[in-house]
Amino acid sequence: MSRISRRIGSIAESATLAVDAKAKALKAAGRPVIGFGAGEPDFPTPDYIVEAAIAAARDPRFHRYSPAAGLPELKTAIAAKTLRDSGYAIEASQVLVTNGGKQAVYNTFATLLDPGDEVLVPSPFWTTYPEAIRLAGGVPVDVFAGPEQGYKVTVDQLDAALTERTKVLLFVSPSNPTGAVYSPEQVKEIGQWAASKGLWVVTDEIYEHLTYDTAEFTSIATAVPELGDKVVILNGVAKTYAMTGWRVGWMAGPADVIKAATNLQSHATSNVANVSQMAALAAVSGPLDAVHEMKKAFDRRRRAMVEGLNAVEGIYCPTPEGAFYAYADVRALLGREIAGARPETSAELAALILDKVEVAVVPGEAFGPSGFLRLSYALGDDDLAEGVGRIQKLLA
Repeated sequence: MSRISRRIGSIAESATLAVDAKAKALKAAGRPVIGFGAGEPDFPTPDYIVEAAIAAARDPRFHRYSPAAGLPELKTAIAAKTLRDSGYAIEASQVLVTNGGKQAVYNTFATLLDPGDEVLVPSPFWTTYPEAIRLAGGVPVDVFAGPEQGYKVTVDQLDAALTERTKVLLFVSPSNPTGAVYSPEQVKEIGQWAASKGLWVVTDEIYEHLTYDTAEFTSIATAVPELGDKVVILNGVAKTYAMTGWRVGWMAGPADVIKAATNLQSHATSNVANVSQMAALAAVSGPLDAVHEMKKAFDRRRRAMVEGLNAVEGIYCPTPEGAFYAYADVRALLGREIAGARPETSAELAALILDKVEVAVVPGEAFGPSGFLRLSYALGDDDLAEGVGRIQKLLA
């Protein structure tokens, strides 16, 4: 008998966290590694949010268990924030506060899917989505869109992937890993198609405040009222407020789905840490001034990274319109001799870059097909310039 269950044994390690952990371990050993792996802002959490957490830590009320679905005041604030930012009206009872965005993803698919149900997953995708779908017994169906179409899938592509087992469309804009942002017209077209097919839509809106140039965030839940009660919104404070370590996310949707997901969470983890919840309350209820300042820095770094990568022959990097990732097409480099090696996959190329110039990037295999590299520009300007410069020298 196997010591590890098939279900858990089949799960792949999070590639982004693995790359980040390796980079940090090398840095701790004294190596001058530049890490483009994790999607983690380099800014500290804004002071007013930290102060709210300190006050909560001193309050004995928050030293005890709280409702598994979340503190009532935070759920109310999330409902108000969802109306403000997504234009989507929900009640506090339609919110489940989770231990980070990942738990919201898993809770949602575990609640919606039966064994064999299919989920359309536009690719390139965040590495956790297909694993969460499989854990829930579902089947992820990749629908790939390359750089020639801005990494955005079309209705025709989705329709070609539709089967009688399709139950859910996963929709993410702005996108991790590509930074693609669907236009309001594209959002509406895809949403109306999903509604016409009777599909659920799970929409991850965690990068809603990080759009650039003329791109704008559009919530599919609001743009397509025809979806009715078959839409679930995923979100959290990690990216917008530089709170990745606080571990607060949420899912918002129909009351019966939220109640079922709450039952699941009551047995899995119970409530999110109360101190973190009060910090999240300060974040979602407070001003967006600090967010706008961080966004200016991300925009500056975005431009610098794209310019630096596109200066390398064999790399094509479309300018991302959202989030804080550049997704570079490196297919022209594969099979070419580089520093005495001949990488045939983007995984091999990423390993070569780390070995030769001590720069950590995430290969495309983590997000879909080989032939691409994801680089986060949520790190300091000096590190970004140094890291891109090393890549340029290696691949020149």
